[in-house]
Amino acid sequence: MELSGKRVLLIIGGGIAAYKTLELIRRLKDAGASVHAILTAAGAQFITPLSVSALSGETTHLELFDLTVESEMGHIALSRSADLLIVAPATADLMAKLVAGLAPDLASTALLATDKPVLLAPAMNVRMWEHPATRRNLAALRRDGIHVVGPNEGEMACGEFGEGRMAEPGEILAAVAAILKPAHLKGIRALVTAGPTHEPIDPVRYLSNRSSGKQGYAIAEALADAGAETILVSGPVALTAPARINLVRVETAIDMRNACEASLPVDVAICAAAVADWHVEHPHLTKLKKPNAPPSLVLVENPDILAELSRHISARPKLVIGFAAETGNLLINAEAKRVAKGCDWIIANDVSTDAEGKSVMGSDSNRVYLLSAAGAESWPLLPKREVALRLTAKIAQFFGRAA
Repeated sequence: MELSGKRVLLIIGGGIAAYKTLELIRRLKDAGASVHAILTAAGAQFITPLSVSALSGETTHLELFDLTVESEMGHIALSRSADLLIVAPATADLMAKLVAGLAPDLASTALLATDKPVLLAPAMNVRMWEHPATRRNLAALRRDGIHVVGPNEGEMACGEFGEGRMAEPGEILAAVAAILKPAHLKGIRALVTAGPTHEPIDPVRYLSNRSSGKQGYAIAEALADAGAETILVSGPVALTAPARINLVRVETAIDMRNACEASLPVDVAICAAAVADWHVEHPHLTKLKKPNAPPSLVLVENPDILAELSRHISARPKLVIGFAAETGNLLINAEAKRVAKGCDWIIANDVSTDAEGKSVMGSDSNRVYLLSAAGAESWPLLPKREVALRLTAKIAQFFGRAA
């Protein structure tokens, strides 16, 4: 990963995840970037300025009212001379200050004064991450064009389990590279589908599946970061798409098919959505009550969006990519699907549960195979963001663009 000549300003927030920023500094330096750091007062409770300076090779900045630095308007110079600002860990407090435009300290002042891209790596207790205020702030930051990587799911330092763990240094580094690379997919128009579909049974019940939409959203964000004009057709999920993505929300498979058709022509279509195979022929208009026996439901096959795009007569995308979520005979079933649907590539993954009863659906990582006419390519277990970046690089190669 080449970041030679790039200047990064790293803002280290307060949280136990601050220790990961030391490894992040080392990896940024190894990639060729220069790193200047602002250590917040809360961050300094977890790591020392000496540790940060020893790894970065630069002075670690602590105070807004440093007379030596501020005589030259240091907070502006720091934020303007960088190619990218990273906030890691991005605490709930730092996110709230950025949304509100508050600037009581050096970190928040630098964020407010910058005209460069900003990447947040959130880290906080799962309840704080799920709080409506944090969710509102996240949505507002994405609308403002702020980049976000993570958080991941796992065990917290506080002993709780869930989303809130800061992204690993490798994930942050991959996100940095994606932001700072030239827009090598500029001029490419991309369509991505994501999430499940909801097929109504009655006004309160529906048929669906366990898809979280995380992989599709990650792919859409990676494509947009690479300069592609990106349309994301999303089923019902609890995710927020960046403002730079054209988001179309849908409910049913028929809605999704119609939205995809309306988005054509595109250069590449990535069908990551887990579309329900069937819908109820005649959904009940009122809530079904418990009878003596369960009601009979007549199911009708849904449109096959992947096959329709692959065989589109007037506007077939140059590259059509499908997903195959299997629980057995992964490569055999995935290759059969690629041939049957007529798509160019299939991303295959095993969604059967592991020994602990956990499935890849809804998780933050994925182990996939990329299948094409040339054969199967195995990828290691990766965060879904890195899967998205690898796929984006493959797409760039297909279109003859330097990734």
